[in-house]
Amino acid sequence: MQQLNESFKRRMKEMLLEKDYSAYLASFHKASYRGLRVNTLKISPKRFQEISPFKIRSIPWTENGFYYKDCQPAKHPYYHAGLYYLQEPSAMLPAFILPVEPGEKVLDLCAAPGGKSTELAAKLKGKGILISNDISASRAMALLKNLELFGIRNSVVLSEYPARLAQVFPAWFDKILVDAPCSGEGMFRKDPAIQKAWEKQGPDFYHKLQKEILESAVKMLRPGGKMVYSTCTFSKEENEGTLSWFLDKYKEMHLLPIEKKLPKEFETGRPDWGDGNEELLRCLRLWPHKVEGEGHFVALLEKKGRKEFSDSLQETNLETKEKFSKETLEFLEKCSISPKKERLLLLKDRVYLLPQGLPKLSGLRVLKPGLYLGDQKKNRFEPSQPLANALYPSEFKECIELQRDDLNVIKYLKGETISVKKTGCGWQLVCVDGFPLGFGKLQGGMLKNKYCMAWRMM
Repeated sequence: MQQLNESFKRRMKEMLLEKDYSAYLASFHKASYRGLRVNTLKISPKRFQEISPFKIRSIPWTENGFYYKDCQPAKHPYYHAGLYYLQEPSAMLPAFILPVEPGEKVLDLCAAPGGKSTELAAKLKGKGILISNDISASRAMALLKNLELFGIRNSVVLSEYPARLAQVFPAWFDKILVDAPCSGEGMFRKDPAIQKAWEKQGPDFYHKLQKEILESAVKMLRPGGKMVYSTCTFSKEENEGTLSWFLDKYKEMHLLPIEKKLPKEFETGRPDWGDGNEELLRCLRLWPHKVEGEGHFVALLEKKGRKEFSDSLQETNLETKEKFSKETLEFLEKCSISPKKERLLLLKDRVYLLPQGLPKLSGLRVLKPGLYLGDQKKNRFEPSQPLANALYPSEFKECIELQRDDLNVIKYLKGETISVKKTGCGWQLVCVDGFPLGFGKLQGGMLKNKYCMAWRMM
């Protein structure tokens, strides 16, 4: 068992009282739980259970989450096909309870590394817009990869201060997720190094930061819109304390009951840990000595007002179709992407497919304005890895199908040239059990590997 900070232990003993405090300390003698969340854009949870190459069991507070142990899912081809995301089980709850519907405008304000964004995107089912933001450009790169791995077509990745976004998107989003930066007390068991950060910047530092973030978030939420606030800490100040301040300052916001079938082991928020507001009973607290997961706090809020909303933001200007080469347009037609109908953007030599209704992003730090389709080169078009992950085999006629136990799958994921039983030449979509992995170029029975170098299996 790791050595816990004495100040932290005193606070926890005061919060939990003797019986629960002893149980909490005992939880450090147990291994943390590991989970994966199925990508419902590609496969149903039921079907994944049928084909899963490792033993899994359901997580009771999600519909598509599963526990696993004694295996390495990140080294399986299904991971590279984007069939699931590896995520701590309690961390699956915030995106699960935000009621996202296809066609909505959704913001994940503190999104890296992407676990919650990928679930929000799956809920949109390819319709509407997901804007995923993280102030840290380096962390946002991990977010970008995870969205691309999942095959998300309608996402935009930004790296901006929340206050700057509030200037650009006033009352624009239908749903917002604020998984706020916090002191991380709920993750001490999973990652002991977090305690060192806690000793440098504790609850008071994050309480102030959370208030600043929520002030920006409320400005971007339309009347009638909903927002989830979550943390992975136990701190009164960062949970009930932050929400007490928020609800008192912004009278148009109120807490909603979470109408999901949830385990009885979940506890409610504590009004006495805030300002006494009884609405705080609608929040949820997850304790690692009571659930099979780490510590978490979750709240669902709604902005009062009429739900009718007129979008006044101007859409992104697009390049004229004349700027796209014949080779580019021909390849996109093969992918069931109609250049005459779709919103295409050319940035230098990169071609992007923009979500419908995306407003102008001028002046913002944009890491990805839409689905990166590929590069327009002289006399040719080079399709991208994100495009491969976003396609269904039915959308690209030239496919090479491999089975998961075929040694060629691993060779392909390692970037090797492979021999295939197929004649002809040109671009091929390489699939494992019907799920795309990436592109290759066929010539004389040999497939030249085009799998993204940065993604290759080591």
